[in-house]
Amino acid sequence: MKKAGLRSIIRLAATPHSLERLKIKKALSSPSRVMMVGFLALILAGAYLLTLPVMSTGEPLRFIDALFTATSAVCVTGLSVIDPGADLTGLGQVVLLALIQVGGLGFMTFGTVLLILLRRRITLSERLILSDSLNAEGLQGMVKLTIRILSVSLAIEGIGAVLLMTRMIPLHGPKGAWYAVFHAVSAFCNAGFDLAGGFTAYRNDFVVLTVVMLLITVGGLGFSVLFNLEKTRGKWQRLTVHSKLALLMSAALTLGGALLYGIFEWNNPETLSGGIHPLMKPVNALFQSVTVRTAGFQTIPQTGLTPPALVMTLLLMLIGASPASTGGGIKTTTFGVFCLLVYNVLRGRSRIVVFRRTVNQSTVNRAVVLTTLALLLIVLAHILLSVLLPATDVVNSSNLLYEVISALATVGLTVGVTGELTSAGKLVMCLVMFTGRVGLMTIAFGLTRRHSQGRNSLSYPEGRIMIG
Repeated sequence: MKKAGLRSIIRLAATPHSLERLKIKKALSSPSRVMMVGFLALILAGAYLLTLPVMSTGEPLRFIDALFTATSAVCVTGLSVIDPGADLTGLGQVVLLALIQVGGLGFMTFGTVLLILLRRRITLSERLILSDSLNAEGLQGMVKLTIRILSVSLAIEGIGAVLLMTRMIPLHGPKGAWYAVFHAVSAFCNAGFDLAGGFTAYRNDFVVLTVVMLLITVGGLGFSVLFNLEKTRGKWQRLTVHSKLALLMSAALTLGGALLYGIFEWNNPETLSGGIHPLMKPVNALFQSVTVRTAGFQTIPQTGLTPPALVMTLLLMLIGASPASTGGGIKTTTFGVFCLLVYNVLRGRSRIVVFRRTVNQSTVNRAVVLTTLALLLIVLAHILLSVLLPATDVVNSSNLLYEVISALATVGLTVGVTGELTSAGKLVMCLVMFTGRVGLMTIAFGLTRRHSQGRNSLSYPEGRIMIG
């Protein structure tokens, strides 16, 4: 009896610790937290590798510069405090490209493929995390979907690389083959890193610009849209509401942006009239419209844009690509739902209807919250950088705003502020890029404690609040 009683006491004493361990394990297994920790681990590993002497052509990179480069690569941003083509060795460029590829497609995608190769069973929690990272519905077929995403991505990048080789090998010799592979992956992943010291060298090359634009566009549409197009054979009536809205918004932003860039910059000697063949002006206007939505390649200097073109660039960067893609921004569908909400409120309608389908209220709430969080983060980062960086001709309020939005939307275009960043400023920009890639909602859910709906099931009388 005494022994049995002692065992009972020991079990009771151990119960709180067991429950605490269970709570900790549950907290760490949250998809949002796993994604945050996974991206952070990948960034730190990449930063360490880039600091090795064998990675640099000159002096080894300082850790802060390696951290900034690794963050920009994993977050497929493209902002850089180094020249990858000149400062990194061939091995360093391979590491950089690997970080871009894994960051663009998501570390969970490659992690799942690795588990499959090791013949390890994919657990339910791993499927849940994978589903969350791919923005997929349900848990069925996650492994097959992952393999399909990887195979389709590699096939598209391979085709793009072969097409780019037809132009880059004649231009750069044997190393043009490596340039073609690097730029194909960087374009499809919407990263914006290049090895040629700037993309202005190709502004009169129709083939290079067209191939890169196609890679950026396909990568930015999202895998759910691509697979839906394949399944329905491109028939508009059979597409999902998400695919229709993503395609419609992408086309409107791309074509509308190209038209306005052509109008605003046609006679600007610092952009479209500066060394660009007249027949290539429309192509460069279209390229600018495509690249500002998270890609980051530039054929015209961003510092030379006219004020209306600059404002439009900020808007296009903030909107970005579509969900479950390699691009960033608040996403095309988020902007579309937000515009529909504004329209319906002005018309006095209580429900949002698009393509004869009602948009769920929780979707509308997420669109509003995501847009609000993005704007708040932009303001906060702008204030921090204004305090941390000494004011110069380059570091001014408008340029800081451009750089912050470029980092948050993982675009990578710069107006020169990145080269002026202090160590503290680089850390702030790393945090902004990390937030933009992992996702504002993902980080918000990962850092906050989400309560079950049952605790908030009480209904209270309505209270009137004046708005406007």
